[in-house]
Amino acid sequence: MRRPDISLILATVGRTDELGRLFESLAGQTYSNFEVVVVDQNDDDRLLSHLERARYLGIAVKHLKHHPANLAAARNAGIDAAKGKWLGFPDDDCWYDARLLERLAVRFNRPDKPTGLIVRWVEQDEQPLSAASLSWERSRAFRDIPVSSITLFCHRALFKEIGGFDARLGVGQWFGAGEETDFVLRALGAGAQFAYEPLAEVHHAINPEKPQATRQARLAVRHRARGTGALYAKHRLPAWVIARGLAAPLLRPLLKGSFGAELALGFATTLGRLDGMLGWRRTKS
Repeated sequence: MRRPDISLILATVGRTDELGRLFESLAGQTYSNFEVVVVDQNDDDRLLSHLERARYLGIAVKHLKHHPANLAAARNAGIDAAKGKWLGFPDDDCWYDARLLERLAVRFNRPDKPTGLIVRWVEQDEQPLSAASLSWERSRAFRDIPVSSITLFCHRALFKEIGGFDARLGVGQWFGAGEETDFVLRALGAGAQFAYEPLAEVHHAINPEKPQATRQARLAVRHRARGTGALYAKHRLPAWVIARGLAAPLLRPLLKGSFGAELALGFATTLGRLDGMLGWRRTKS
């Protein structure tokens, strides 16, 4: 069996049926030299029938168990087990355009040989990124950070150079987000070159509902915002960037005259960013 060019690290917990759509899209890829490393954080065997189905469809699947649930740590375990030259990180509820992996392979092998590629998230409908957008200077100012795990593909040598994801950040941790942004900031700071490949497309549904300012929603927003605050401290971002990040969630709704749910969630965001920044500094003291 030949060595795969691409390894897809799929860290999953709690979901089952959504994996079927992802595996169907992988089975339909026009590029076949890839593997899927499933890092299973469930306490039961709920994934086994889906993994059996994926293998029946011809997908090379490697199945790992990982406990306790920690998205960043699970991805790192998948990276260690992966054999591909390039690594990607699909969510368990996303799906790929049929030519995504083919377009990645072509782009990675062009003469400029980028360290990483950012692909287009179709439902996000973002503006095309330029090479200037994918820079340390703009990212350190929190401008145009093109980061979502589903759009990020990197050469495995990058992970050897700078390490994997910071397991203190992200889903399952007190700093409830930010592990992907942290990774890209570290990569850009180390001189990694990222390129944008808009012809490679990934799909992930976006919740169209207006946010509600329930207590649970405010706590969830504050929890995730701690990750951003941790990045302020970890990467020693400029004071003006931090001030803007703390003020903007409050100023946006106020300037629009919105004093309901949007302002309440903005307040939760600011509190979370303060939590994360101060909490990170305490862990480092």
